[in-house]
This record gives sequence, C-alpha cells and structure tokens, in this order.
Amino acid sequence: MTGPLATAVDSRVPAAAVGKLLRMLRGPRKLVCGILNVTPDSFSDGGAYWHSGAAVWRGLRLVEEGADILDVGGESTRPGAYPPSVAEELDRVVGVVEQLARRTDVPLSIDTSRPEVMREAVAAGATLINDVRALRHPGAVEMAADLGVPVCLSHMLRPPNLMQRDPSYDDVLVEVAEFLRERIEVCVSAGIPREHIVVDPGFGFGKTLEHNLALLRSLSTFTELDAPVMAGLSRKAMLGQITGRPVGDRGAASVTAAVLAAQRGAKVLRVHDVAATADALKVLDAVEAGEGAVR
Repeated sequence: MTGPLATAVDSRVPAAAVGKLLRMLRGPRKLVCGILNVTPDSFSDGGAYWHSGAAVWRGLRLVEEGADILDVGGESTRPGAYPPSVAEELDRVVGVVEQLARRTDVPLSIDTSRPEVMREAVAAGATLINDVRALRHPGAVEMAADLGVPVCLSHMLRPPNLMQRDPSYDDVLVEVAEFLRERIEVCVSAGIPREHIVVDPGFGFGKTLEHNLALLRSLSTFTELDAPVMAGLSRKAMLGQITGRPVGDRGAASVTAAVLAAQRGAKVLRVHDVAATADALKVLDAVEAGEGAVR
C-alpha cells in the first residue's frame, strides 16, 4: 500500500480512526473541541496541566464533560509568547497523546506547527493537525500530506511575539478569507485531500477587537471555502475587552461567543469550558431542529 493512507496506517493511526473524524467533521452536529494546554505559559491555564499526569487527567475529564475532540498543545501562542525548542515541545505532548489514545476513543488533535512534532504525535495517536501557522513552517505541508490525517489551517498575521503589534487590514474579512483560500490550494497541491481540510479565521491572532467582531459577525463567509470552520474564542482578550472580566471569569462570555459562532456556521468550537458549551449547543440544536415544526 502506498500514499497518504499507507503512511497514516504505518504511523499507528488506524484508517478507521481517520475515517471517524472525517465523518464527524462532515456530519450534521456541531463539535466541541476541548483545549488541553501542556504548557507553563498559555494565557488561560498555563501551568495547570503542564505535567503529563495532570494533563491526561484533564483530558479524560474533558471527555466526560462532552468533548468530541481533544486538542493537545505544547506551545503557547498567546500574544508575546516565544516558542519552546522542538525537544521541549515533543517532551510535553507526545506522552500525553499516547496515554490519551490508550484511554479514550475521542479523536485527538495536535496543536503544533513543527513537522517533527506532527510526525511523533500522529505516531502516538493524534488524528488531526491543528496549525495556527497554516502549515507554513518549512516541511510542514509535506509532512501533513505524508501523514494522511486531517488538518486545520488558521490565520495568524505574524508570529505570536509580534502578532498584536498594531495589526491592520484594508478589509479583514477579505484578507483572512483570501489567505485561507490560498493555503487550501497549497495543501491540495501538496497532496492533502480537500475533504481533509478545516479552516480557522484565527480570532485574536493579530486582530484588534474590531477585527474580531467583524469576523464573528460575518463568520458564515468562511463556509464558502467549502471546509468545516473551527472557531476559537474561548476566554480570549476580546471577551475581556467587552466584559471587563479577567481570564478566569470569562466562562459565560465564552459560551455566548461559541453559540454565536455556531449560529454563523462554525462546525467546531474550540473551548476551555466543555460542559457548559456542550449544553449550550444542545439547546441551540433543539431550537433549530424545531424551527417551523409548530403551527
């Protein structure tokens, strides 16, 4: 057997696991992606689950709360952050992915931009690559194509340590959509099937509050890219700017933002507060399912 599917099988990710995730991404139900930061410096919960035992416990707890996907990350992408070394990132995430893969059948995502980490995490059991840099790191798009798993492409204006320095656009909607469209074409040209691609407009990644609100208002625009849309608004600075609340008190605002994103076409909601978001989406689904049914 040759090609991307063979590589996925050789990397110990069964083809059935990739197929399950693809069916979820193309199915009718909105998905909750639980955030698992295995870092000392992430903006919301950095340090809380830095050690592997705590991270695995947290991941399993998120599954119990209703997570459809777990997104494991070993690099903080908060504004101003600098990346760890490749060895540090590998040490943080690979063991966690491996242990979670043994203990749950919920699809696992690896939040990374580095080909080396993609390879080892997929070998450990990850079935989705979530890259805030949209596979622009040297060798990343080729590695993703070889591994044969779905990918999520995010927009980020500049690296995390620079992205919030006076971000500006002529038209944020047009420019972000065009960037994602171009990255989709690059990926398809490299051999990544179009149906394996998810897009994320990158809320907070090189955007002002006004930019973020414009993206949220018109999120349905991104469904025109013919790819499932992921939205990550959970606890972000934009919600602090709106509510005046610190990171730890932004749960209600985060759930509200997730519901608004879902109403505007987001397929995957990447969140810290899994249980509350899952409940809110059940209410939304129930209301939308009954529209027009009562006379």
